[in-house]
Parts: sequence; structure tokens; C-alpha cells
Amino acid sequence: MEEYLQASEVIDWQHPTILKLAKKIASKHQTSEAITKACFEWVRDEIYHSYDYQMNPVTCRASDVLKYKTGYCFAKSHLLAALLRGNGIPAGFCYQRLRFHDDGELYSLHGFNAVYLPEIGWYRIDARGNRKDVDAQFVPSKEQLAFRIQFPQEADFQNILCEPLPVVVEALQTSSTWDDMLLKLPDIPLELLEKHGFVLRVDINGQQSNQLAV
Repeated sequence: MEEYLQASEVIDWQHPTILKLAKKIASKHQTSEAITKACFEWVRDEIYHSYDYQMNPVTCRASDVLKYKTGYCFAKSHLLAALLRGNGIPAGFCYQRLRFHDDGELYSLHGFNAVYLPEIGWYRIDARGNRKDVDAQFVPSKEQLAFRIQFPQEADFQNILCEPLPVVVEALQTSSTWDDMLLKLPDIPLELLEKHGFVLRVDINGQQSNQLAV
């Protein structure tokens, strides 16, 4: 479990601004579950999704997401992990592969988190940011993510990683603006993911649209 608490270049939870916020959020709550819910809702609601709000710069490092108050789903997951780890709560990274438009063939990864709660074990949460077609919530032990698998070639990866995928970090770090990022959306074909040991759950019975899912 120790690897899900570590600091890194991207998950720089020891940065003073992150620690200050992490402790401020935690000061109002008594349990790890309550702290997790508060951190999740803060990132979901207070950090503006780069695409939804067409905001720059494209952030990656957790402290930069907090500084600029904007980020793609991946970046928001980096900040949430940092806040949780700053409170001693194990947090990891999860991904889905989603079709970017309902009427197109462009696919992209979608990033969110898993948190370890002593009462229930690993629980997945998605702080992407809600909108009229997205309603992600923290309601253990029910899972309520932003998106469901709907189309062929979409998949839900069951792996919980202790660090973000390198392809995600590279895309964020090499994109200069929010619309530049749209040209570099990270994707990994399903056959390659299976080759590298990713456990996939493919379910095309979901009813929620995945359009513009980044």
C-alpha cells in the first residue's frame, strides 16, 4: 500500500500549497471516508475542466493544477491523489477508453482515481467535473463515475496504478493550450493494453453518452 502514498514529480503532494489545502479540508472531518468525500468534491467542483471551460494552461503536476485551478480529467486526478496522499489516504489512478464523439472514431483515455477506504477497500471516484450529462458522486459502496462504457472498442480498465500512465503525462506536458491537447489526446488500443497486463471490462449496455468525454 506504501506505493499509493508516495510523492513524485507529478504527484507532488509535499508541495506547501497542497499540504495546506489538504490539512484545511481534513480539519473539518473526522474519518478517512469523510475527508475523501470532501477532497473529491473540492477537486470536482473547484477545479475547472480545461475543455469544458476552454481554459489554459494545460496542467499536469498536482501543484500546477491547484495553482491555475484548471485541468483535464487526468490532471484533476493528479491533484485529487495528491490531496488524499497528503492526508495519509492511499490513492491510485484508473482509466477508461472512451469514444470522443458519439458519431466518430476518435478514442481517448479518460482518467480518474481509486481510493482505499478501510471500511470497503478500493473505491473508484471521478472528479472530472459535472455538467448536464455527467453526475459523478461519492456514494460508497455504490460506484458513480462520470461515464459508462457504451460503444465497441471502449473499455473499463480494472487496474489501479500507483502513478499516472506515461502516455498521459507526455500528452499533458507537451500541449501548450487546451485545444492543442485535443490533437494529442492519449490513447492505447485495447490489444496493446491486454498485452501489457491490463484487465479490461467491456460492457456496451450503458445508457450514458460518452460524447466529449475527456
